[in-house]
Amino acid sequence: MTEADLSRGRRPGPVMRGWARLGDGLAAISTLLIGVLMLLICADAFARNILGGSLPLVSELGAALLVVIVYLALATTIRHNRLARTDVFLGWLARKSPRAAAVLSAVYDLIGAFLLALIGWAGMLTLARDFAGGKYLGIQGVLTFPLWPFGAAFVIGLLVAAVQCLLQAQHALRGGAAQTGGGLE
Repeated sequence: MTEADLSRGRRPGPVMRGWARLGDGLAAISTLLIGVLMLLICADAFARNILGGSLPLVSELGAALLVVIVYLALATTIRHNRLARTDVFLGWLARKSPRAAAVLSAVYDLIGAFLLALIGWAGMLTLARDFAGGKYLGIQGVLTFPLWPFGAAFVIGLLVAAVQCLLQAQHALRGGAAQTGGGLE
């Protein structure tokens, strides 16, 4: 279900509403993690300037959090048509031949789903290795974090985003319109 369908008065069913809530919930967690990252950076800046020393693991933890932030918000970004892409051709095609634009949009979403699933598969292999090997981020004896929660969030974000792409491709092929005009064209 797209924003255009909602503006035409079509209401999504309970499964699609639940799916949207899942994606939006992951995006909300992503937003909270942005706040955590900001606090972490501010605490490190305070420690450097006032206390004369840096906090341990700020750059490593910040890098891991940044990846999690991006991938947890990806499904909602896709659903709301906010991915950075050029819609100049697709917008023109939608005006000339809406069905051809819908098919092209579905192909785009199917390729996206395939690539996200492929990256997710590689992430799953890394997650399994990190979990089984008990890998940690940090300095032993000072501060450490297990790596697997970051990997799990990465894989979950990819999985939900891949399914969102499949849902959008299905919608486009069932007679829906191509998603254009996300404001980034």
